[in-house]
Amino acid sequence: MKRRIVISLFVLAALVASGCAEAQKYTAEELQLRKEIGQLLIVGMRGTEISDTNHIVRDIEEYNIGGVILFEYDVPSHSRPRNIASRDQLQKLCSDLKRRSGGALLIGIDQEGGRVSRLKQNYGFPEFPSAKKSASEGDKSVREAARLTAATLASLNINLDFAPCVDVDINPDCPVIGKLERSFSGDAKRVARCGAIWVEELQKKGVVACLKHFPGHGSSKNDTHLGVADVSDTWNLSELEPYKTLIADGDVAMIMTTHVFNAHFDSVYPATLSYKTLTGLLRDSLHYDGVIVTDDMAMGAMTQQYNLEEALTLTLLAGADMLCLSNNGAEYNADIVPQVVDMLFSKVKEGVIPAERIHDSYGRIQRMKKAFGIGD
Repeated sequence: MKRRIVISLFVLAALVASGCAEAQKYTAEELQLRKEIGQLLIVGMRGTEISDTNHIVRDIEEYNIGGVILFEYDVPSHSRPRNIASRDQLQKLCSDLKRRSGGALLIGIDQEGGRVSRLKQNYGFPEFPSAKKSASEGDKSVREAARLTAATLASLNINLDFAPCVDVDINPDCPVIGKLERSFSGDAKRVARCGAIWVEELQKKGVVACLKHFPGHGSSKNDTHLGVADVSDTWNLSELEPYKTLIADGDVAMIMTTHVFNAHFDSVYPATLSYKTLTGLLRDSLHYDGVIVTDDMAMGAMTQQYNLEEALTLTLLAGADMLCLSNNGAEYNADIVPQVVDMLFSKVKEGVIPAERIHDSYGRIQRMKKAFGIGD
């Protein structure tokens, strides 16, 4: 017995020493920087429940990630369910995620209605109309759809909806907007009106609304999920109107970038990586000081042109605050969080990314979370 106790104490001492050695790698200032970098990440995960062996627990508890994004379908394995199997299951998953983070986690989902509904009827959820359908039936229908969405998400402990889509329906044949009925209308003023209703109803229920896709995807002929989409010859100035109107209203907590290339704003980089677009246009010209989140960095428009390190560095330098790492593109990487935290930490230490760029984004994220009672 005495020998067993001695061995146990020896093992314990070794573990403590190992932990101390790990902590001593970084100064208090560096540990804070790594914590802030973690908050910039919104990460995809596999599983309809969490356990101590799921990497997302590590990512929340050790790397301080800012949020998760939930999906119904797992693209890399071409299978379902990924995160959603039933109402009760999803509610428990979100509750467990919330508990693991002390309530400080953004739990996000793409729930627009119509074709972009992660919450499907066969999982026990109601039917959610498309943006186009509800808008065609008048403001009352738009409000009913927004209220149903807000109430459903709030009941599930989901506190971030990557909606409304405020792209103007310039090209009804756009494979990723018009054809999927994701746009409310071809009239920019109507889009702004419907977008305002959605923001109001979601945020009444404590669900962060996220306008997308800045500065406009509705005129494109191609799908950024699959590759480059150049809107230089099709983009219309009216596509900025919903953003101008809603930002002026002062209630926009989050805006998502698009990966389209638009030479009107930048002749080199697509919007997500463009300082001229995110800082020059959105921050400086439109006076937006809320959180900017990237569209999924695993989409073809990014991965076919840039490696992950280059893309993440460029988008942070451009002015993005949160990075969407869906883990739902061509491949799944369970270690994407530690890899990205190490990568961005090194970029700051090397002077490639100014530390102030990280601090500014971290501050915006914390102000938004505080405003919505996330983490209180």
